[in-house]
Amino acid sequence: MRFLESFTRGDKTKMKRYIQMYLDISPGIFQQMKTALDGKNWESLRINAHSLKPQADYMGVPKLKECLVRIEEGVVERKYSNLSNLYDEACKLHLESTKFLKNHIETF
Repeated sequence: MRFLESFTRGDKTKMKRYIQMYLDISPGIFQQMKTALDGKNWESLRINAHSLKPQADYMGVPKLKECLVRIEEGVVERKYSNLSNLYDEACKLHLESTKFLKNHIETF
C-alpha cells in the first residue's frame, strides 16, 4: 500500500477510489484470462496478464505481479504447460488480496 499512499499523497478518498476501481475491474480481467486459457488464446492471456500487472503493483501485491509476469513470459516463450497452474496461483493471490483490500477500504 506504500505506493498507493505515496501516489495519492495519503488522500484516503483517492486511495479508496483506486482500490474500488481495482476491485471492480480485476474480476473481469481474471475471467477474460480464464476464457483465454481455456480457449488456448495465448495472446489474449498475455495481454490481460500484462494489463493487470501495474494494478497489482499499485495495490501492493508483488507476488501477484510476479505471477502475472511469469504468465506473460510463459506465453512469450511458448511454455504453455504451466500456464494453468500459474493462473490458479494468480487467482488465489487475487482472492486473498481482494479480501484484504475490501477490509482496508472499510477503515477509511
